[in-house]
Amino acid sequence: MKIKMKRNQTKLSAKLLALLLAAQCSAPLFAGDISTPYSPQAGRNIPDQLLWGDTHLHTRLSLDARAFGATLDPETAYRLARGEVVTASRGEKVKLSRPLNWLVIADHSDALGVMDEIITGNPHLLSDPKVRDWHQRINSGGKEGFGATMELILAVGKGDVPAVMSDGKISTQVWQDYVATADKFNVPGYFSAIIGYEWTSMPGGNNLHRNVLYRDGAEQAVRVQPFTAMESDRPEDLWAWMNQYEQSTGGRVLALAHNGNLSNGWMFPEINPATGTRIDREYALTRARWEPIYEVTQMKGDGEAHPYLSTSDEFADYETWDKSNLGPVPKKPEMLQYEYAREALKNGLKLEAELGVNPYKFGMVGSTDSHTGLSTAEENNFFGKHSGVEPDAERTRKPVGKLGDITLMGWEMVGSGYAAVWATENTREAIFDAMMRKEVYATTGPRMELRFFGGWNFEAADATSSELAAIGYSKGVPMGGDLARAPEGRAPRFLLSARRDPMSGNLDRVQIVKGWLNENGETRENVYDVVWSGDREMGRDGVLPAVGNTVNVADASWSNRIGAPELSTVWEDPDFDPAQRAFYYARVIEIPTPRWTAYDAAHFERTQESNVPMVTQERAYSSPIWYTP
Repeated sequence: MKIKMKRNQTKLSAKLLALLLAAQCSAPLFAGDISTPYSPQAGRNIPDQLLWGDTHLHTRLSLDARAFGATLDPETAYRLARGEVVTASRGEKVKLSRPLNWLVIADHSDALGVMDEIITGNPHLLSDPKVRDWHQRINSGGKEGFGATMELILAVGKGDVPAVMSDGKISTQVWQDYVATADKFNVPGYFSAIIGYEWTSMPGGNNLHRNVLYRDGAEQAVRVQPFTAMESDRPEDLWAWMNQYEQSTGGRVLALAHNGNLSNGWMFPEINPATGTRIDREYALTRARWEPIYEVTQMKGDGEAHPYLSTSDEFADYETWDKSNLGPVPKKPEMLQYEYAREALKNGLKLEAELGVNPYKFGMVGSTDSHTGLSTAEENNFFGKHSGVEPDAERTRKPVGKLGDITLMGWEMVGSGYAAVWATENTREAIFDAMMRKEVYATTGPRMELRFFGGWNFEAADATSSELAAIGYSKGVPMGGDLARAPEGRAPRFLLSARRDPMSGNLDRVQIVKGWLNENGETRENVYDVVWSGDREMGRDGVLPAVGNTVNVADASWSNRIGAPELSTVWEDPDFDPAQRAFYYARVIEIPTPRWTAYDAAHFERTQESNVPMVTQERAYSSPIWYTP
């Protein structure tokens, strides 16, 4: 049966429906109490997004990367970071186990893109006979090509290059394309392509390299050409350039140094190497303003601590590169105190007491410094420092670099690291702001989740709460923060939580590293095991027994039957003196797992030499929390 409705009845029904809808929109159907919002997230605005990235990747636009065979461009680097399959310079297919959330391509500003143009034969560059000679010899390959490559790199390092290489005709166009590519791949909320470059200062071979990161997009970044070491190798001049950039564009930039272990004591000085005088308040203020974070671990060695400086720290000798600078000038023991992050943090307390400003008050990140265009830091997916040592059966036996009479072998490369950022959203601006707050941490590759807060009122139950982060922010300060003026009779308490990377090893322990300035103006340190896996008990000597080792080197496997997937606690400093300046940071240690050399041996069915390490204990380093009386 069909029901027929007259036209006027249809109009009436439509009018009645409209009236009912209007009534619903203008007044509630019931007079309930809505003073407490139904959605618990409505008023929440804490940095609760953990975003993984790399602040330090090179493509073929870097002179040295291209010289050693890299053919991948920035577009390919972004595509890999976003999770796509790409083809490496030597033909291997590559994909990350999981995409990154953000990436900084930090190609060297000196001769940016020039090596690529020399190899391909740019007519403007080849008009100079010296450049034409390099072009011909490099393309001939073999020893002749390698010799020309090293000759060119050294010439750029010394600033002794033909005028056509620095006249700006090529660099201006390269920089325009470089920042435009970053904008193309920047998708707010999904993937952040952060604009950056590396300033490559190395006076006398002393590594003073800094990466410059922008909060801005191409529209602002393109207005000023990147600063180069050929213009000046003094950090003070880089900071002046950064200030000028911000003043002229309204933009924002920051710098992060790396590889102090190759600086021969120049990275964190008390005596300014450029002037020969003790660093003053102006230096301290300027450095603290422009360098909020430090790259503490990467492929050229781990830079957290050194066994010579931290003699009682059983985990201090991790992936140590300490043979020389880049000169090469051999390393002397007295240089080490001005090269490693922990010692710099301690010296910063001493300088703050003297100058009123701490020049070394930095947060910590890890990154790769890969020169392949591939941001690969996992041990079982490690594509090496440069394209000459991408995976093959012999790469552990090949030199990764030669510095005069010093040879660094392929097996010495470190499968490290990544930068973790706690941000409010995945955008350039939010990530940059998190770096400025120092709410960041470093890992040697695994993606462990780490929270670290300091305060005066944390309780044991806070460590097991489902709202741990909200409690941390409401009762204290996060990593990178400051505590001051201890309440009478109180010591600082630290709330921390660490969760393993689901694709890596369980956790062995979490430690808190403390550094302080005593009443005599001397710096001291201590490493506390604050929470650990299993039923181990601390020995009478204060040493926690080892967690064990399940690694089968022969097939590069391990088991998570030891360790813990998650560790959390509230720890109170038992040795606190409210009159002493101090800092605290968390160090998370995994159980032993296979090093990349073990994966290579198993994959290529090759036996490694007896001196090649095959097992590692990956780790994470939080940014510090400082206490100032």
